[in-house]
Amino acid sequence: CAWAASPCPEQLPTRSFQHESFAPAVMRRVGSPPLPNKTEWRLTSEAMPSIETFLANYPLQTYEKLRYADTDRQGHINNAVFSTMLETGRVELLYAPDSSLSAAGCAFVIASLHLDFHGEITWPGQIDIGTRVSAVGKSSLTLEQGLFQGDCCVATARTVIVQMDEGSRRSHPLTDSA
Repeated sequence: CAWAASPCPEQLPTRSFQHESFAPAVMRRVGSPPLPNKTEWRLTSEAMPSIETFLANYPLQTYEKLRYADTDRQGHINNAVFSTMLETGRVELLYAPDSSLSAAGCAFVIASLHLDFHGEITWPGQIDIGTRVSAVGKSSLTLEQGLFQGDCCVATARTVIVQMDEGSRRSHPLTDSA
């Protein structure tokens, strides 16, 4: 893996930010401010527990073939493409032709997407996508996903998907089959 010695996100280096709006969700104040009027925040694993970083632990697995068009000026796959690959895994779960989870007249929408980058993806090759359901609510599902190039976990994501009534544009309870 290019950024980490192992596919485990807990071993990634700490990143620092100088912006307080990130603090409530994923950061914690560290010590006293190094400069007046600036507070240092560091990413912690407290806000978002670790997501599985081994493909074998995801019950739904699929893949994407990497395209040269997905690369950017740095020669690796552009970060925006990561979300598209995650979509492939979600769609195979939510809208499988023989067992779609959505109720009639409803669709699934993303309420929250938390994506952690653990390494770069390089062309050519393929990306394996692992998906699993980690929680079920009244009208929502929480999915955990991992993107893998070879044995390396290059990204993990936690996504909250809400079933929405297409007429009223409001949440709609999940069906028993979901």
